[in-house]
Amino acid sequence: MRTAFRLSDAIRDFEEVLVPPETAVLSLDFESIEVHVPKGTTDIMQTSIVRTPDGSELHSESFGSPGDPPVLLIMGATASGRWWPDDFCRKLAESGIYVIRYDHRDTGESRKYPAGEPGYSLSDLAADALAVLDAHGVARAHFAGMSLGGWLTQMLALTYPERVLSITLIASEPLATPDPEIPPIDPAVIAYHSAAGELDWTDRSAVVAFQAGLWRLLTGPERSFDVDSVAAIASADFERCGDPLAMFNHAMLGGDPEEMQPLLDRLGEIRVPVLIVHGTHDLVLSYEHALRSAKRMPHARLLTLQGAGHELNRQDWPEIIEGMRSAFGQADSKRP
Repeated sequence: MRTAFRLSDAIRDFEEVLVPPETAVLSLDFESIEVHVPKGTTDIMQTSIVRTPDGSELHSESFGSPGDPPVLLIMGATASGRWWPDDFCRKLAESGIYVIRYDHRDTGESRKYPAGEPGYSLSDLAADALAVLDAHGVARAHFAGMSLGGWLTQMLALTYPERVLSITLIASEPLATPDPEIPPIDPAVIAYHSAAGELDWTDRSAVVAFQAGLWRLLTGPERSFDVDSVAAIASADFERCGDPLAMFNHAMLGGDPEEMQPLLDRLGEIRVPVLIVHGTHDLVLSYEHALRSAKRMPHARLLTLQGAGHELNRQDWPEIIEGMRSAFGQADSKRP
């Protein structure tokens, strides 16, 4: 394990911004979390290697027919494309949608940078999405982003509107000047991450248990937690990523003020159909973010998931997919 970079240092960057110094750190026993990891492979329709303009390689996967309306799924910080579950992608594809997902830099099978030394910006992550579409021969697409992926999706809608047919924002926040009245990330989430500072990130079982514990914490009080499915994704990620610590480079992407400022508070300019999906018990990005986004986007529909957390829970898939297809249909009806 590298000594030049410590996970605890990256987590401390989050703490200094989001959590009062007096907040207590939880003591967690990762060994107490039991997980069962199913064996076997998944039937991915197509796997592709995408090369970006700067020469970076990104791993992408697609489901369905390229002749169907395309949607690009953009996952959140520190998460590979696998966190869009295979079954979710298949259900979208079965409904007549060409589904593309991919691994961000420093996640999954995409390019890795030295831990603590990300050689890219948030704008680069946004531009990567277009490189993925180009590699799949897609000129315009529907975009769906979760958490940070929703932020990137808004950046794309404002910067490259000609490429965007509609956007879906899941458990995300508005691309806007921070509102001090909106509750910050729950201290329990920060505390959980902090406790991982001494985790052995070369130990597959410990890493899978940590991921399972995190997603259990983020699951809403009215949702069931599928530990086997989460563990299967976490295990697959560990086996193929090469360097689990690299994903925490995302914690260092605060956004260049000169780069981000021109995009803030322009949500009224997004003229495509918008679906906002948010749980009422989201500990990372509170439900108030969704209310704020819905007020600022002229063509937004808010899908409220009562009792859900910061998650893409199987229980909500039918309603989410129905909402996405409705937004896709609105976009198609507006095309010349």
